[in-house]
Amino acid sequence: MHTSRRTLLAATAGAAAVVAVGGGPALAEDDDTGRPDDKRLRALISRMTLEEKVGQLFVMRVYGHSATAPDQADIDANLAEIGVRDAAELIAKYRVGGIIYFGWAHNTRDPHQIADLSNGIQKASLAQPRGLPVLISTDQEHGIVARVGRPATLFPGAMALGAGGSRTDARTAGRIGGAELRAMGVRQDYAPVADVNVNPANPVIGVRSFGADPQAVAGMVAAQVKGYQSAGVAATSKHFPGHGDTETDSHYGFPVIEHTEAQWAELDAPPFRAAIAAGIDSIMTAHIMVPALDPSGDPATLSRPILTGILRERLGYDGVVVTDSLGMQGVRTKYGDDRVPVLALKAGVDQLLNPPKLDVAWNAVLQAVRGGELTEARLDESILRVLRLKAKLGLFKNPYVTRRGVDRVVGIPSHLKAADRIAERTTTLLVNSGGLLPLSRRTHRKVLVVGADPASPSGTTGPPTTVLGAALTELGFTATVLSTGTAPTEATIAKAVAAAQDVDAVLVGTYNVTAASSQRTLVNRLLATGRPVIALAIRNPYDVAQLPDVKAYLAAYSWTDVELRAAVRVLAGRADPVGELPVPVQKADKPTEVLYPVGHGLRYEGVF
Repeated sequence: MHTSRRTLLAATAGAAAVVAVGGGPALAEDDDTGRPDDKRLRALISRMTLEEKVGQLFVMRVYGHSATAPDQADIDANLAEIGVRDAAELIAKYRVGGIIYFGWAHNTRDPHQIADLSNGIQKASLAQPRGLPVLISTDQEHGIVARVGRPATLFPGAMALGAGGSRTDARTAGRIGGAELRAMGVRQDYAPVADVNVNPANPVIGVRSFGADPQAVAGMVAAQVKGYQSAGVAATSKHFPGHGDTETDSHYGFPVIEHTEAQWAELDAPPFRAAIAAGIDSIMTAHIMVPALDPSGDPATLSRPILTGILRERLGYDGVVVTDSLGMQGVRTKYGDDRVPVLALKAGVDQLLNPPKLDVAWNAVLQAVRGGELTEARLDESILRVLRLKAKLGLFKNPYVTRRGVDRVVGIPSHLKAADRIAERTTTLLVNSGGLLPLSRRTHRKVLVVGADPASPSGTTGPPTTVLGAALTELGFTATVLSTGTAPTEATIAKAVAAAQDVDAVLVGTYNVTAASSQRTLVNRLLATGRPVIALAIRNPYDVAQLPDVKAYLAAYSWTDVELRAAVRVLAGRADPVGELPVPVQKADKPTEVLYPVGHGLRYEGVF
């Protein structure tokens, strides 16, 4: 059952009264500069208790599809991890300033439910004494990282957009994606990724980056920032000071970036400079060590030389700084969970994201103020930035959304068509020996689709082989689908080889192929049948270096439906391949030599 518009209007009116300053509705108007009125915001802060101030600095996860009536399993998870039953109790106990949505926390079942959850969270917070609106956030990067799936519109991810090379497309994707998030009550998106992926072995960034060229990445980042923020959603460039050159995943380890300060300025800094110049609302920190920028051994998230010295003072950024998740191993290696939030605030952070134990983190900050390690004025400085952002995003004027608004905006046909058109412009043709592509249904009607079927990255239909088979069928081919996985066994390979005897061509989806991967064995055995084999890299384009005998190779940069369907349209000649590699591909046997440079991408000569 959803909240009626009349109820929402009443709640909104009540909220205005709750946060009234000096007898009038708080923040009803900006000052003459167009910025939220700092005087009114400071008046709000002056009326807050110390406990309320501490709460404003935290952005927390909470399980459940509803703010007040989650499923029992989610109540149990909340009690075990946070000591509360639901989002409303979380807000009442800790007065958190933000809540982050995750699919695994069951926050994002469908757009109407998300809107209802957002409204429930705002209602619960505004009902508190001196209640403030909540800044609801999520990781909706698109591509392989997205928390809101179908029927919302899903766009190609960053590296695919980098391959398309169109800043207009990047801005459009941000604007539409942002408008859909805002319609569901999400006002802060942890995107775009500003990391420059110069390490092919990077396990955590990879295709989440726009590419390997700092200036090209900077242009795409600025375009996406403008797109998201034109839709009234705060963009967040991440992960400062740059997570693109590591072989360690900061979720599970503590990466060390060995760039010199000069290399950092040349490779890592440009996208963040561009984001700041574009008016970025928030920047997320990285749990990485960069000895050239801070020799203390601290992660950047806890580094005052990096966050205050470089980001604030050298780059001139005065927006909101949010940590990456404080539950990640990279920030927990050196200090305990009680020290991390305090050190982050001392370094210059404003928002503390998703600590593993909120009671430990919250009480640690509280005690740091009471004990004199942190001043209340230091908290006020960050709270002011957070409240400025909430005011800019319209949360004080109208924190609620409507189901009608969801229906008008989320997943509408024009948005879906825009995603399809953009995706077509990202598919990259890497190899086309003998002109095998575009594939003709007259000569190669029967196609066997095999390959990896990683779990759906973003609530898309999946699995990839099924999506590819369906797309081929829609275009008049006869497709047979056989999922062979990321590590096909000898029995699976034999089954695929047998199935290949009865078709005219084979399409194989590859996923992070290494020298030791049995995906190589699968492809080579399929090639030995004599049937034409087309390979599609459904994640990293680097796969092509491991399979030099394949005569036709495409890169899709993700296994979301929108990118796979676009790749099939290109494969079948319904669209020209216009994408170009945004990263270099090194030779498998000589990693110091480039096989395909940035900008490589073939066309269909004489077809169009």
